[in-house]
Amino acid sequence: MKRFFNSLGFAFSGIIQSWKIGQNFKIQVGCGLVSLVLCVLLNVQGWEWIVVLILIGGVLALETINSSIEKLCDLITMERDPKIKTIKDLSAGAVLIFSMISLVIGCLIFIPKVILIFS
Repeated sequence: MKRFFNSLGFAFSGIIQSWKIGQNFKIQVGCGLVSLVLCVLLNVQGWEWIVVLILIGGVLALETINSSIEKLCDLITMERDPKIKTIKDLSAGAVLIFSMISLVIGCLIFIPKVILIFS
């Protein structure tokens, strides 16, 4: 059981590091919080809550993985290396893909509810 709690501590430390070193992580947390507020204000259904929470978690998890890949690449070399650039670009691209899909899904969930309020 001690190993489990140690592992949890390491994981929470990783989340804190993501917050400390990642400007994008902070922006994405902010977007996630805005999404949660919209869920409350627009009275979304249970399944929509689940989708929004999965999307928020996915974006934050991918951003954390992206940051770890960037840090690992920086350990290998701080010099400009086209192969390292490709690795960093690929991991950033993964975050962008998931973020854009999350934005589209968020619009599909929230826009019809906003239209109903103003119609």
